[in-house]
Amino acid sequence: MDLELRDKVIIVTGGAKGIGKGIAKVLASEGAIPVIIGRNEADNLETVAEIEKEGGKAFQVAAELSRPEACEKAVKVILDTFGRIEGVVNNAGVNDGVGLENGSYEKFVQSLHSNLIHYYLIVHHALPALKKSKGAILNIGSKTAETGQGGTSAYAAANGGRNALTREWAVELLPYGIRVNAIIVAECYTPLYEKWIRTLPNPEEKLASIISKIPLENRMTTADEIANITAFLLSARSSHTTGQLIHVDGGYVHLDRAISE
Repeated sequence: MDLELRDKVIIVTGGAKGIGKGIAKVLASEGAIPVIIGRNEADNLETVAEIEKEGGKAFQVAAELSRPEACEKAVKVILDTFGRIEGVVNNAGVNDGVGLENGSYEKFVQSLHSNLIHYYLIVHHALPALKKSKGAILNIGSKTAETGQGGTSAYAAANGGRNALTREWAVELLPYGIRVNAIIVAECYTPLYEKWIRTLPNPEEKLASIISKIPLENRMTTADEIANITAFLLSARSSHTTGQLIHVDGGYVHLDRAISE
């Protein structure tokens, strides 16, 4: 199926690693031009080089997205380079463990800057270009907003905000033909996930326990599986889909736990 993404300029925040990297590579394989925005220029350039080696096109902008001025500057660089933006994938963020007991006002607000506020700012600054292109927006979210996790109030709040922004923007941007959807991730094995699991007592045992509770095939979701749905939702092939929170999680969040016992 041709997703009709060829030469479309699509921002991918946090596109150098993990889920974001998977998204950038799949978009490039469909002929799009993913523009990676991430804090580490070396990581960004490494992913761009991988994409180009595989015959695709990509671009990168180094930016610390927790700084509001950096969001505006990054979008300006993209517009100065390409003159257009056809899509935005808000993906960058980290489950930073800022909880109710161990947190503070400063840590909570900083976490919102790292996990939510740049979702708003990137789209805010890209919006004039998205209106011209009738582009699409895709927010990556986490199950923590729906299930809770414990010890991560700020990240859970940020993800609740991502879900709310998805629905709000879908309504607000209807007059411009801009579609807005979200993919909700549960258990996807990425370098950040591995780093987290290694902080726990008996990490191998804990990982096996988590995997056993994922209904479909008792395995983790892959970055490619999330990337494939992302590409579809950004494409004209999903032309009447907006305001949706789509769970790509092997049934982890919604299917009856009894089937995993």
